[in-house]
Amino acid sequence: MEKTLYSLPQGENPFLRAAADEPTEFEIEGEPTDALLVIDVSEDGFGENLAEKMDEGELDKLGGELKELVEADIASRKDWVDAFVKGLEVLGLKYEERTEPWTGACGVYSTVLAEAAIRFQSETIMETFPAAGPVKTEIIGEETQDKIDAAARVRTDMNYQLTEKMPEYRPEHERMLFSLGLSGAAFKKVYFDTALERQTSMFVPAEDVIIPYGASSAQTSERVTHIMRKTKNDVKKLQVAGFYRDVDLGDPVQTHTDIEKKKAEHQGFTLTDDERYQLLEIQVDREIPGDEDPDGIARPYIITMDKERGKVLSIYRNWEEDDAKQLKRQHFVQYTYIPGFGAYGMGLINLIGGYARSG
Repeated sequence: MEKTLYSLPQGENPFLRAAADEPTEFEIEGEPTDALLVIDVSEDGFGENLAEKMDEGELDKLGGELKELVEADIASRKDWVDAFVKGLEVLGLKYEERTEPWTGACGVYSTVLAEAAIRFQSETIMETFPAAGPVKTEIIGEETQDKIDAAARVRTDMNYQLTEKMPEYRPEHERMLFSLGLSGAAFKKVYFDTALERQTSMFVPAEDVIIPYGASSAQTSERVTHIMRKTKNDVKKLQVAGFYRDVDLGDPVQTHTDIEKKKAEHQGFTLTDDERYQLLEIQVDREIPGDEDPDGIARPYIITMDKERGKVLSIYRNWEEDDAKQLKRQHFVQYTYIPGFGAYGMGLINLIGGYARSG
């Protein structure tokens, strides 16, 4: 089940900050009556949705500019996508009835590619998730009994969190390893899930993380876009909670990539019933009107918008409030199978995909 996958976009969540902030002072306006008290809650504003204060014209302009940039990023990795799709075709997981070059011709590809991916997955999961737990501790500097005891407490607590409190951690990690071996890159997104009231670490396939050409990784890229899929109800809940702007997105538009179609085909699914919005969560350095840096420097923000219509739903600052340098907060953990020419590295599809097709 993927109920919690992409359940909350990253960014500074105003609801999470409330518990850590100082007690809020209330200003009561007007005469109190038995019927109603009008209360004005003062906030520091750092974690607010900046899109709520921007002019609609400015938001449409920003959305149009970002949409063009993301489309250019998608176009720049077309060859990578084509190679990935061709690799998925030769996994050998599906039998095809063929009439060419003659009726009854063999419709099975060699399973060498799938076998290599499964072998990598099974061997790596045992190394990264042993029976004692995935977390190990290392003491830097002089060892003292206090440090040894502290390291043991940290190790025990973290292993408990990952194995007991986060039941999705291991299956998501295994899914990540299978995809990593094939495509050459995979990602995990770490965030606080307000529905579960705890941290989560979810697998995000490489095709859903768009990195511009020339970038070496998601950590150093000037712009990283996460393609998220949400139902109408998911979007509505986030709008009611105040996390997204309350704008009408219309009905979801069904658009699917070649990778999505090929994966669905191997799993025996059709994509005609996928009625979810595609949202772009863009981590980018920008100058936001009304929140400009005094020195004219572009600062890190997380901007979420509808992929088809370009409607901006939210803009959140993506740095720590007390960080004088305003460094970008990292929400993705990137894994690379073999470092290659670009940000996505090289996987088994690149290495032995040709053998699978010829076999």
